[in-house]
Amino acid sequence: MERGIDLERAAGLLSAGRLVAFPTETVYGLGADASRADAVARIFAAKGRPRAHPLIVHLAPEAELDDWAIEIPDAARRLAAAAWPGPLTIILRRGPRVSLATTGGNDTVGLRVPAHPLAQALLRAFGGGIAAPSANRFGAVSPTTADHVVADLGDAVDYVLDGGPCEVGVESTIVDLSRAHPVLLRPGGMPREAIEAITGPLAAADAAAPAAPGTLASHYAPRAQVIAVAPEEVPAAVAGAHGRIAVLAPAQAFLAWPALAAEAYRLPDDAAGMARALYAALRDLDDAGVDVVIAALPPAAGLGEAVGDRLLRAAGPRKDRPQ
Repeated sequence: MERGIDLERAAGLLSAGRLVAFPTETVYGLGADASRADAVARIFAAKGRPRAHPLIVHLAPEAELDDWAIEIPDAARRLAAAAWPGPLTIILRRGPRVSLATTGGNDTVGLRVPAHPLAQALLRAFGGGIAAPSANRFGAVSPTTADHVVADLGDAVDYVLDGGPCEVGVESTIVDLSRAHPVLLRPGGMPREAIEAITGPLAAADAAAPAAPGTLASHYAPRAQVIAVAPEEVPAAVAGAHGRIAVLAPAQAFLAWPALAAEAYRLPDDAAGMARALYAALRDLDDAGVDVVIAALPPAAGLGEAVGDRLLRAAGPRKDRPQ
């Protein structure tokens, strides 16, 4: 594996059908040419990701939406104009330039323009769309530094473009605009409230919602067992857990628990700080050998909705652990 900030090298590898990990403002992505089925297949192999699970296509700020999607509603154009570049993915009808391998065989595609300057520079140097899920093993904790990518994927990646720690820390919000009304498929780095100011109310996902990344019941999970509860339920959860236990919560919350029989991992008190620190915290707790993480859920407002979503999915049912 190569690592550095050589944009020409990274773009050349993408053009050759190889894999390049790169930073975005949300998490690091594992990128391949979105128009090439053979290149995209390498992503699924490297991650151990089911091929029916679609990928997001990242575009440069100058890219034309009509080159990548069809039947684009006015609401999607308004939202893209207001929110891009930024941590928002819009689901639309797939255009012919997007490989079906990228969409998992679906007729919809998730599109996003990242705000990270190095990601934008790579997209401009490459000159096409980059299909990219998070640069980690499927279902595990997403990477927010280049070191995380190297630890997770090693030589499965041809080049890691090192842009330092990610600013947002949780994945993009996903909004479906491929149907008659806007639907929130995954909360993320752009708060619901900011999107609804542009689109109006976001409906909840239903049975007819298109497939989207990061929406499985179990996802973003460390090796340790995660138990996600309301702050007032933390002491009881600690009392009922076994093994080496850590509590993951905002620093101020620990003032209400002076005698917990658990290790304390203090997150920032603001929702943006919690989001930025969350995945590194889960990795730290794994590295420390913790068996059980009791996570206090934040209020479901602003970025707190995304943090809570990730914690609940990290606590979801897993095949490697009896339920």
